[in-house]
Amino acid sequence: MDDATVHSLPDDPAELKQLLLALGRKHENRIAELQEQARRIELQNQQIRLEIQRIESLHQQQIAELELDKLRLQQQLLVAMKKLYGPRGDRLASEGDVAQLLLEFARELEARAVETEDLPSDADTGQIDPKTVRRVKRRGRRNLGADEFDHLPVIRKEHDLSDADKPCPCCNQPRVKIGEESSWQIEYIPGSFTRVEHVRLKYACRGCEQNALNPNIELADKPIQPIEKGMAGPGLLAYVVTSKFADYLPLYRLQNIFSRNGFEIDRVTQCLWCRDVANVIKPLYDRMIQRILASHVICTDDTVMPMLQPGKTKQARLWVYIGDPANPYNVFDFTISRSRDGPALFLKGYNQRIVADAYGGYDGICLEAGITQAGCWAHARRKFVDTRDLSPKIADEALLLIGKLFAIEQQAKDLSSEDWLQVRQAQSQPIIAELHDKLLAWKQTLLPKHPVAGAINYCVNQWKPLTRFLADGAIPIHNNLAEQEMKRTALNRKNSLFVGNQRGGQTAAILSSFTSTCRRHGIDPQIYFTQLLTNLSTTPMSQLDQWLPDEWKRRQAPALVADAHTNA
Repeated sequence: MDDATVHSLPDDPAELKQLLLALGRKHENRIAELQEQARRIELQNQQIRLEIQRIESLHQQQIAELELDKLRLQQQLLVAMKKLYGPRGDRLASEGDVAQLLLEFARELEARAVETEDLPSDADTGQIDPKTVRRVKRRGRRNLGADEFDHLPVIRKEHDLSDADKPCPCCNQPRVKIGEESSWQIEYIPGSFTRVEHVRLKYACRGCEQNALNPNIELADKPIQPIEKGMAGPGLLAYVVTSKFADYLPLYRLQNIFSRNGFEIDRVTQCLWCRDVANVIKPLYDRMIQRILASHVICTDDTVMPMLQPGKTKQARLWVYIGDPANPYNVFDFTISRSRDGPALFLKGYNQRIVADAYGGYDGICLEAGITQAGCWAHARRKFVDTRDLSPKIADEALLLIGKLFAIEQQAKDLSSEDWLQVRQAQSQPIIAELHDKLLAWKQTLLPKHPVAGAINYCVNQWKPLTRFLADGAIPIHNNLAEQEMKRTALNRKNSLFVGNQRGGQTAAILSSFTSTCRRHGIDPQIYFTQLLTNLSTTPMSQLDQWLPDEWKRRQAPALVADAHTNA
């Protein structure tokens, strides 16, 4: 402190004290201001830190969403690549998967007890029973003289020496025939068209005509034709229907084939023929629907069937309904949309069990009609197969458990429904419980939008329908039978592109029902349709069931046996 400052201070102690107090208060106020400023700075720093944390959290969330988008895109790419270049079935993707399943199979086989009754009767003697030896067919040229070709007609062609080659080259004496050698060859003779002329003889009474009376002219009847006044016979109609709906041959190609054989039929005419055939067999189609609705279990599925309309084709639908073994028919139904009205109308009055995918329209239908809905484990398995590369550990474990369910079904396929149910409750029930616990645990470890979480959620949300098979031995574990029919329909759709109108869709549904049912029973649709169109018009309604495909096949069996004995 300098001298000037010291001399400026008051000499009075009281004044000096007041001055000191004022300086102290000023200093305290300054300290308070600095503290308040520091507090504001700290609040600002805290807000900055919170904002940084929020930005980092948002950034992490965006990264997680981008990772999920990347996973979804990878899944879509894998699914698309599989559709284009991969196998159709959900086969194992690597040798490691096969080795893992073989390891599990070996463990189960080793742990299984050996039953003495399963051993061959001559095992103790060391001899091998020829009946227990599995014959392995060797690859190579097929034996054309085998029994599988005995049903083909035979054309014998003899190849003889020329007259110049018959004399002996040594002594010039004529040689005698001492035997022959034969070999077989399969030949194909293309189909041909035949004109069938129906001549109806006409009779009259000459005596009455000479006496100027009514000659009583009478014309002989000819068989009732499938199409009245139509030029197509039953065999030609059967061939067109079989080519279109069993071999998936579009009609324009069939038109070219006919043209090469000397008889061109426009595809529009062929469309009309298919429509007329569908009208003729419609009563039998309705009877098949009645039989299917009497089934204990119905498997159903649907697929797109485009319908032509101005501007853009309409995404109509084709549904399939597969009856149980007591009602072995496959019936298709055509609707112009995928609304629940289509299956609701078809299943009207039905209250048993259906096996279907997770289409939401069935929920209301089953609830209103009292139908028990069962799910499809093939769909659930496919979800994990499609996302396997994104989370192999979870997917492989889920696929292994689901594979055990299918293995149990394969072993018990020849059992009755009651025995099948007991096997499921004893063997499948513990696997189902284990899988459910694992699904709930996996769900907690994955983000909700993760593709594998989608597969898990599908199983969890559909758990009640997926486990219906544990309460009824007649319910199949999967809906593959219906899906197979949808794949065949996709072949027809790929070749023919669309149906012309709603009536064309109904025609396709009716004719596809018969060709599909014929395939189910191993029937040649060409022979079946030919006989059906020849005889159905004269069949009383009371005898209509005898022309159902399974009943027709049963009636044909004795005739085939008789023909075999005759040929022998």
